[in-house]
Amino acid sequence: MKLEEKMKAIQMRKKGITYSVIRKKLNVSKSTLSLWLRDIDLNQYQRNKILVGLEKSRAAAVKQKVADRLKRTNNSYSRATKEFPFLLRKPLFLTGLALYWAEGDKAQERVKFANSDPRLIALMMKWFREICLVPEERFRIALHIHNLHCNGDVMSHWKGITKIPFSQFNKVYVKKTSLGYRKNALYNGTCSVIINSKDLFRRITSWKANLFEYFMK
Repeated sequence: MKLEEKMKAIQMRKKGITYSVIRKKLNVSKSTLSLWLRDIDLNQYQRNKILVGLEKSRAAAVKQKVADRLKRTNNSYSRATKEFPFLLRKPLFLTGLALYWAEGDKAQERVKFANSDPRLIALMMKWFREICLVPEERFRIALHIHNLHCNGDVMSHWKGITKIPFSQFNKVYVKKTSLGYRKNALYNGTCSVIINSKDLFRRITSWKANLFEYFMK
């Protein structure tokens, strides 16, 4: 059986068929196929045919990737549009969406809300948890502080506000203070709540569009 498969592999390779196609058709491992075909010397026509096949495979893979991304995007927007009328009845939904619209990250396909006011951060954490239904393990916290502040104290402060464990905190960014800067005992830096979710980013974008249309119609 193995000898028969080997002969088929050699014949296919001489016809200019790529390794990936041969592996798929014969269901053999990459190492076995490499061993079988290591002594096969291809002419220029066969090499060109393989190159053309590889280019077609890459183009098909890129096309499929774009199609999959478009499908995921459409699914996110469709879901957000369907849930909007029900969410509209909730004051927390409107409050959080308005805050994110004003202060949230809009440039990248990720969700990020940054502020130095602990009350706003606490409110947005409630919005993310109860409205967006973000799983706890998806949250990341990034802090920007001045070098006059103690890292441990600041991290503990924001851990208490966000209820997120230290294991989900990014490395603290420490900004050097200029001469004459006075330490504010009440200031605990800027806290960024980050959720790396393209789906949620697209849903929030759709919610904003729906909200604008709702009030402007």
